[in-house]
Amino acid sequence: MKQRMNFLLSLMVLAIACGVPYKQMEKNYERRDHINTPDYSDLHYWAAHPYKKDPADSVPKPLRANYQQDSSVDVFFIHPTTYTDDQLPFGYNAPINNIELNTKTDYTTILFQASIFNEVGRVFAPRYRQANLQAYFPKNAIDSSAAIAAFELAYADIKSAFEYFLNNHHSGKPIVVAAHSQGTTHGKRLLKEFFDNKLLQNKLVAAYLIGLPVAENEYSQIKACVTPDQTGCIVSWRTYREGYTPPLILEEKYKAIVTNPLTWNEAMLVSDRSLNKGGVLLKFNKIAPAVAAAKVEGNVLWTPKPKFFGNIFYTTNNYHVADLNLYYLNIRENVANRVKMYFNKKH
Repeated sequence: MKQRMNFLLSLMVLAIACGVPYKQMEKNYERRDHINTPDYSDLHYWAAHPYKKDPADSVPKPLRANYQQDSSVDVFFIHPTTYTDDQLPFGYNAPINNIELNTKTDYTTILFQASIFNEVGRVFAPRYRQANLQAYFPKNAIDSSAAIAAFELAYADIKSAFEYFLNNHHSGKPIVVAAHSQGTTHGKRLLKEFFDNKLLQNKLVAAYLIGLPVAENEYSQIKACVTPDQTGCIVSWRTYREGYTPPLILEEKYKAIVTNPLTWNEAMLVSDRSLNKGGVLLKFNKIAPAVAAAKVEGNVLWTPKPKFFGNIFYTTNNYHVADLNLYYLNIRENVANRVKMYFNKKH
């Protein structure tokens, strides 16, 4: 119960930390409440797409002077849970056309997470009938059955979107798969179905599967990234305050992939926060320098309490919601490095 409360608290912190009045943007969204099946030939069903202007195109102001977008790579980003109302107003799956949820998604995770990857290539992020947060916390057998069905429906949308992307936009380009939280639940499955020991594996620059565990032996061919310039591999971590590992994680019977996002290896050493080139936390256009350190500890990543203005109110030990944002610039630099190495190896 305590772990669950920490997780929910972290989600509430996201809404506060992002500081984006996304409700003000709802007036710009087209109402299609009578339709509840995504059609990925329609840009309306993409939270991010290179053929429209969206929050994934945003670049923090301090980075704009040196920003040069490359379109030689495609990024397929799967967003985390934004359907968090524990009263389940729409049942276990979110409707695809709920304006409030779509606006919330676009001006939180798409803006603050998907934008990390916009310099290396075109960002594709599908809307999908995401499972409610409660699907991760079933209370009984009925809840469990409903949760399984909810994740199946959500993944069916992700799979449909990815197949549409492959058939209509991919054109043989290298691919970066990126996901967080529920996105990683579906991203793990997508990687197994479309990449692992498949022809498409040759197109994988890297998979950034963040926020939920990925076992080291999850795949037959795809392994953890153990150097900063390795390609065709998996990057993953879950972030907690130094000294804290949730009891459920301590009970895990497998070794999870844990990448240090400051050194990009698995070394169990403390990487000082001075190696952190900057996070994007409270305001999108402000970089928080040296905000967090990093240390691989068992199946998780540890950092002392992040340093940023207002951190006195950030009392949770669970930094799940900031898994990507604490290391925003380091991730941005790393994915660019892996793309460069991918092309170097091909020539």
